[in-house]
Amino acid sequence: MADNPQFQVYKGDGSTIQERNISLPSYEKLTRMDAPKGYVAAPPLRDAVNVAIALGQPLLLTGEPGTGKTRLAYSIAYELNMGDPLVFHTKTTSSARDLFYRYDSLGHFHDAQLKDKNEINIKDYITYEAMGKAIIKSKESRSIVLIDEIDKAPRDLPNDILNELENMEFTVKETGEKFEANKPNRPILILTSNSEKNLPDAFLRRVVYYHIPFPDKETLEQIIRNRLNLSDTFRDRMLSDAISHFIDIRKTKGLRKPPATAELLSWIHILDRHNIDINTDVEGEIKKLAMSYSILAKNKEDLEKLKRD
Repeated sequence: MADNPQFQVYKGDGSTIQERNISLPSYEKLTRMDAPKGYVAAPPLRDAVNVAIALGQPLLLTGEPGTGKTRLAYSIAYELNMGDPLVFHTKTTSSARDLFYRYDSLGHFHDAQLKDKNEINIKDYITYEAMGKAIIKSKESRSIVLIDEIDKAPRDLPNDILNELENMEFTVKETGEKFEANKPNRPILILTSNSEKNLPDAFLRRVVYYHIPFPDKETLEQIIRNRLNLSDTFRDRMLSDAISHFIDIRKTKGLRKPPATAELLSWIHILDRHNIDINTDVEGEIKKLAMSYSILAKNKEDLEKLKRD
């Protein structure tokens, strides 16, 4: 990898790629890597999705970062022909109202000082968010809603939205408007959590729960083949050996953050692109392999441990 000119697009010595007669690598692999068509759902996960849809309840997913919790929503939306999910990225400052709409109070106040009150319509200061859009849209069609990392929210938020999620309705306090979902088009709601803190029991009673375990070797191979366009030379033995090596790395004692599926996909892409055999005994190739560990490790201690072991 170190001596591959296409990898060394940045040299840090002031020379340009034009002078070295190379071009930037393409990132077409990202499209396929994230494509919902390539998502692999294990049978228990598939069953959890179908149960949640049948009951009309939110599906709460936990699992290691990088195991496909967020991408599941895109897979469901793709297979059910619903377009991209409506996404709400939870923040530590998120309130229950934020899932449905936002009110620009500052903009409203500013305009009230400058305009005639007859020119001002408070509805112009309301912006609908993922849940609000899905409920309003349900008059015409059904949507997938992804509330990502709900465990980041203040503890009161899950309890504050119990009634709204159960009945799929909300009221815009500033206008008094009430919106209710059309029952046949009730939104399908996917929630993800990294288990950074426990969610309230009252909230958990109203969801279908599933923990995505880390995939076994056969499933990892299927995921890679679905998501990466591997070269013929890498496809068989080298892929199997690389996955086995990755699994061994995850078992390494003392790692602060074992790599997940997302890191595996990026790592396999680099191994394939630069024809790195993890079983090599050639000094130059060993150096390339060691450099590739920067994809798997997310801190200094883990990177040094992988290179050393």
